[in-house]
Amino acid sequence: MGTFQEATAVVRRGDVYEADLDPQWSVGGKLHGGYLLAVMGRAVCHGGTNDHPHPSVVSGAFVTAPAPGPAEIHVEPLRTGRSATQVRARLTQGGAVRIEALITLERLDEADSWWSGLEPVDLPSERECPRTPPEAPGGAFPVPLMEVIEQRLDPGRLGFMSGSPSRAGVIAGWQRLADGSDWDPLSLLVALDPVPSVNFDLGLTGWAPTIQLSAYIRRVPAPGPVRVRMHAADVTNGRMDETAYVWDSKDRLVAQATQLAAIRTPG
Repeated sequence: MGTFQEATAVVRRGDVYEADLDPQWSVGGKLHGGYLLAVMGRAVCHGGTNDHPHPSVVSGAFVTAPAPGPAEIHVEPLRTGRSATQVRARLTQGGAVRIEALITLERLDEADSWWSGLEPVDLPSERECPRTPPEAPGGAFPVPLMEVIEQRLDPGRLGFMSGSPSRAGVIAGWQRLADGSDWDPLSLLVALDPVPSVNFDLGLTGWAPTIQLSAYIRRVPAPGPVRVRMHAADVTNGRMDETAYVWDSKDRLVAQATQLAAIRTPG
């Protein structure tokens, strides 16, 4: 098992960053969307300034799924101001754009909220939540991502595993990096794209590829596990929205995201 740091490593070659996309960070043979944005964020942070070392806003359009292996990341600075740097990044393979992202860099800290109207998700303790295996019995596809992410889902939200989805459109649980490292603003992009997606709780199995994802990193998380809650609001015309919130071990909201995914519904 490699570390998150190793899996997102980039090397600068002139004006281009080279990456080796790790197949372990995948779901059903497709590289995980949050992981891909983290690789792009690593390149952007590598070329950023000391004043703005952290990604705070990441908006990615997934044009087509990249394959594991070599990829290039092209970084185009847009503006550097007093409080933020804005950058455009493109991940390419074989000369074709696979993902395009707009990324804002800032300096984040661990300060508490001035105001918050959102309570942390209420979960049983970690030990009461079963760990998600890389290959669940009867699962539709393998999830190598669960070898590098230690995820423990709320047992009250697992009815879909026995054929009885709640149809509330909610998934929630605990997450840790399996390599033992603490979460940081970059790795939170992985936590914001939890597996399985909420279509399973709606009784809709199968892959739900991300079309667009917008993430907001609010602060540097405290050491320890994070709690994640994702829910859907509407499924229409083969499209499903998903909104995720992440709280750290001090009960602070550290990140949130909204994505639009493709989904197949009964005809």
